[in-house]
Amino acid sequence: MKIINPEKCIVFFDFDNTIATCDVFDNMLPRFSQDDLWVKLEKDWQKGRIGSHACLAGQINGISISKQALDKYLSGIKLDPYFKKIVKLLAVHKITVAVLSDNFDYILKRILGFNSIKNLKVYSNKLKFVKDKLIPFFPFRSKKCQVCAHCKTKNLLANVSQDSIIIYVGDGRSDICPSQYADLVFAKDALLKYFQDKKLTCFAYKSLKDVYTYLKGVLYEQ
Repeated sequence: MKIINPEKCIVFFDFDNTIATCDVFDNMLPRFSQDDLWVKLEKDWQKGRIGSHACLAGQINGISISKQALDKYLSGIKLDPYFKKIVKLLAVHKITVAVLSDNFDYILKRILGFNSIKNLKVYSNKLKFVKDKLIPFFPFRSKKCQVCAHCKTKNLLANVSQDSIIIYVGDGRSDICPSQYADLVFAKDALLKYFQDKKLTCFAYKSLKDVYTYLKGVLYEQ
């Protein structure tokens, strides 16, 4: 499939385990939690007993960390090296890039900044600091759905029009709903399993190198 009209195209990326090479928030929990309640919450979420809102709110309540210490941790987070290449490739073709994440704005923007990536649209949960406590806010939560803390579908649909060409790149359960609206889906892990189980079409990828190679091939040279 050649993308003949790139300006009508928009590419949505998940962040953890997609742009980042790890789950940033999950990796924070054993390092900075004051107790082990996060472990029970994680198990309850994995088994579907609670949604990500209840899980994240409970887990972040157990974290104690200063902004300086958090920045030090975030400065060491590695991104898939091909993400920058994808952003540059899409910029050449005037294609919009947006990040949809169930993580928190401060965390994502600091990591992107530390990796010299600027001016991306980022939609996520919100975070404030009160001394060494992290206070979460969930402005994009859906009242109709308790599965995700951030309704990625809501922000996806707010950024597209009827004639948009939608590309989605993700890996997790929070990507299942928004990816249903995409014309092309790159999937791995839980998202890939969902597409395979439902016998839906997607492009399986292992790293963003696969995504970069594919996109370079379907975009006409300008």
